[in-house]
Amino acid sequence: MQITTLTVGIVGTCCYILSRENSTDCIVIDPGAEPERIRRAANGKRIAAILLTHGHFDHIGAVAALKEEDTPVLIHELDAPMLGDPDLNVSRPLIRRDVTAPPATDLLQEGSRRTLAGLDIEVLHTPGHTPGSVCFRIEDHLFTGDTLFEHGWGRTDFPGGDEHTLFASLRRIMHIAQSIPFHPGHET
Repeated sequence: MQITTLTVGIVGTCCYILSRENSTDCIVIDPGAEPERIRRAANGKRIAAILLTHGHFDHIGAVAALKEEDTPVLIHELDAPMLGDPDLNVSRPLIRRDVTAPPATDLLQEGSRRTLAGLDIEVLHTPGHTPGSVCFRIEDHLFTGDTLFEHGWGRTDFPGGDEHTLFASLRRIMHIAQSIPFHPGHET
């Protein structure tokens, strides 16, 4: 599996582009901003799906510009309302701008499995940062969004955040994150 990492947007969101070596398709995880840069980094590959670890503005900001008519957008069902609501996705209160994304086409739950662009994807529901935060286990890699960072974890002071729930999620995934490479939603 090829992984391209881009740091995008005003808060340095890690956006990931994943593909099989000889595939003409890729998937994009958390396209928070800079859609043209993401498109260039996809290197001519068709974006076969957009996966969202949660619904905050800094992870969804480029979805509308990247989504084609047939591009599925996947997010946990509990965070789906955030895509169209600038108060819930905290763009309005934090950056005083309304960021929205098209509605999800595929609502995820704990244990959901998909094969997209030739990649096997397993969904781990890891609430706490948001009610619908997820980690994606893809091959032998874990994409943790704002659940787990290299030296910490996501905030819980936004609407829907809950510290006790986040710590339970961290306990649940820690053994996985210690046994395979993990890729956070922010570098710090």
